[in-house]
Amino acid sequence: MNEHRGGDAAPETDRGEVRRDEPFVPAGCRAQRPAPSTAGVNHMTQAIRLRRAIVAALILTATMTTFPVAEAHASQVVGGSLRTSSTSTRICPVDWRRGRFYVKKLIRCSAHYYGVNADKALSIANRESNFKPKAYNDWSCAKGIYQHLCKYWPGRAKDYGFRDWSAFNARANIMVTVRMVKKHGWGPWGG
Repeated sequence: MNEHRGGDAAPETDRGEVRRDEPFVPAGCRAQRPAPSTAGVNHMTQAIRLRRAIVAALILTATMTTFPVAEAHASQVVGGSLRTSSTSTRICPVDWRRGRFYVKKLIRCSAHYYGVNADKALSIANRESNFKPKAYNDWSCAKGIYQHLCKYWPGRAKDYGFRDWSAFNARANIMVTVRMVKKHGWGPWGG
């Protein structure tokens, strides 16, 4: 290192020469220079976060529209399509998939709820399908607990709040039947 000669020449340091407009500070005593401003960086980070939040919200909305959230005994695959039982599980929350006893329990509950004779409802369900939700008659194309004919089921399901549900879904089949009977009687089942 060169010695300080006074006046004209700036002393050299371990970083090279010191500029004239800077005061001389011995090596090792120099403070670090401040970091560059981050004003634009935070703004960009906020913009990225906002964009990501918007994309996530759009994806969530699309997913919720395509696959609606359902309650307790929610989704099941019936007849090759996904159906939910969110609205109807509020009335008679019985899980009919647990077996014949629970199918009967659901029939009794729905009959009482809608003011239909429960014994008659059980008798006709026994005659039509022996309480088997997957009962199917090839000859007449009748499906489910109450053996709704294939050509009538879509309209009935729609009219009684189970649009696009399968007739093999015991909850839909029972609820549609009991509500029909409340309105029109047991005529379509010969009783």
